[in-house]
Amino acid sequence: MQFSLQLPQPPLRKLCVRHQRIADQGTNLKLQQALDALPEEERQVVNSIWSNFSTSSHPRRELILQGILTMCCFSQLSLLTEQLGHLIRIDPFIVFPREVSLKILAYLDATSLCRAAQVSKHWRSLADDDILWREICQQHIGQKCLKCGWGLPILERRRQARPGSASPFMPPSPPSSSKRQLEAAHSHLDRPLKRQRSEGHHYPHDQPTASPSPPSSSPQPTDLLTPSTNIKTDMITRPWKDVYSERLTVERNWRRGRCLVRTLRGHTDGVMCLQFSETLQHPSFPILITGSYDLTVRVWNLETGLEIRCLKGHTRPVRALQFDEAKLITGSMDHTIRVWNWRKGECIRTLEGHTEGVVCLDFDANILASGSADTTVKIWNSCTGEAFTLRGHRDWVNAVRLWDAHEGASSPPDHCRSTLKIDTGKMLFSASDDGTIRLWDLAKRTCVRQFTGHVGHVQSLRILDVDDESGGDSLHASDPAHATENSSLDVVQLCGGSNPADICTVVTHDTRKSNENMDNTWSTNRTANNSTASMIGKPAKKPVLISGSLDNTIKVWDVETGKATRTLFGHIEGVWAVACDKLRLVSGSHDRTIKVWNREEGRCTATLFGHRGAVTCVGLGEDKVVSGSDDGDVRIWSFSDHE
Repeated sequence: MQFSLQLPQPPLRKLCVRHQRIADQGTNLKLQQALDALPEEERQVVNSIWSNFSTSSHPRRELILQGILTMCCFSQLSLLTEQLGHLIRIDPFIVFPREVSLKILAYLDATSLCRAAQVSKHWRSLADDDILWREICQQHIGQKCLKCGWGLPILERRRQARPGSASPFMPPSPPSSSKRQLEAAHSHLDRPLKRQRSEGHHYPHDQPTASPSPPSSSPQPTDLLTPSTNIKTDMITRPWKDVYSERLTVERNWRRGRCLVRTLRGHTDGVMCLQFSETLQHPSFPILITGSYDLTVRVWNLETGLEIRCLKGHTRPVRALQFDEAKLITGSMDHTIRVWNWRKGECIRTLEGHTEGVVCLDFDANILASGSADTTVKIWNSCTGEAFTLRGHRDWVNAVRLWDAHEGASSPPDHCRSTLKIDTGKMLFSASDDGTIRLWDLAKRTCVRQFTGHVGHVQSLRILDVDDESGGDSLHASDPAHATENSSLDVVQLCGGSNPADICTVVTHDTRKSNENMDNTWSTNRTANNSTASMIGKPAKKPVLISGSLDNTIKVWDVETGKATRTLFGHIEGVWAVACDKLRLVSGSHDRTIKVWNREEGRCTATLFGHRGAVTCVGLGEDKVVSGSDDGDVRIWSFSDHE
């Protein structure tokens, strides 16, 4: 006689989750095989018990189970515990529709999503969904997340399909001249060396010509003029999870001090100013332009480190420069401002008006502003040479920054119009050796606010629009005592080549605390803040002013009130240059170091050592810092790659 296991399965009815799983796993088949292995009498007894239980009502089933439990020994109870622990578990993502599952997973942070993807293939297909990762990218990339306070770099250049080029870290070109000797030690009370040289040194008076002088191994001049027509630029679409992962790697390198350092040599004297751009439509490689005390302006391929062009024309040191797609404008201690076509290496126009050296400049689509050692600020029409003068500072004007107080109020770009017309809301910040920062209304040509607080020469300015998070500072604020108690140093020595002068050191501060926060902070209050953030929407923007001074400090100012909201201490000598974006702030100092700061907390996260002279200029990118020094070297600290 054959006995079979028969569990009630009403016809034309969909199985419940539990019995559907039993059917899928073949549990009934396994029980039938175990039953067939028993003697016939035992099979009949077991089958009778199962049949009676299956036909019983729910109350009777509970009674039978209670009686069986009272008769069980510990071994049987242990078996029940083991089996029940598995049987009562239900995978919700198998039951829920995909849309509901994705809604639930949207409350998880990036770390939790990665862990969820390891549960099963089905969970992985849900946790890797592009919609989830796109939302996480939108919260973190290019800005500080409102929920966790962390942000990731945009890496704009990697978003664009570009033709292949040489590795960004191929061996650098041979230096064009021997390295400078180490400078003698200077007292911080003395006037800095670069200022002394600009006042009393005699420079060769070359004829004001602009001649390109690319090295033989660099691209031909035509490479900078017109884009090639035979280059295919196919757009590549990648999963949002890969986009996030790539940027997370770069951000972790920033916080752990992992970078690769390269040194560009070519200038024969101190480098005083620099700017680089990685988003030019043409050429396909990023461009770096530097100005120096050797009277030259040099154009570099930032990827290969090759010098493309050397612009000559100024007869005294070049102290300031700025460029865009079309032009390069330089300011020199020879009292002139030159407008160049940097692609061709031609000087287009020379602006004269200052009675002393031009120390700083800034331009936008319509106007050019310059500051000079003659204590004045001039506002120019760079095409016609028309200008007016702002007076008020009592010493050198070291930095100028244009600012549109009323967003969207500026007129369409037309910088070649015959009259110098200033739009309402166009403002200018200027910093001086007199220790003050002034805010000018260019339409009224008057000073409307003065920022006082520095006790030394103010050398550098940056203006930044940040999210106005009123009452939200507690999320990002750190307890200074707690930070000091748990602080630690992580020293990494880097070697950029066989030259001993290329050895650099990166010291990261509070490494353990930062790394722990990176892994854990994203999940803090995410669920509680999810609905709140959706109601708040995009936060309002608030302008802040950042200044660096020879009093060894960096100050963050509230533009609306004119008050210093934070002072950053860390450099042991004067600060020559600052640069910033929404994620971090960097500074270069006379103490030969570069510091990376968390602006909101006022905490130094890393210190970069390597220059043999004062760091006079810095540029900040999403994955790199470019620095110039009195030692004549330009260093590239790339955090997208590390040894």
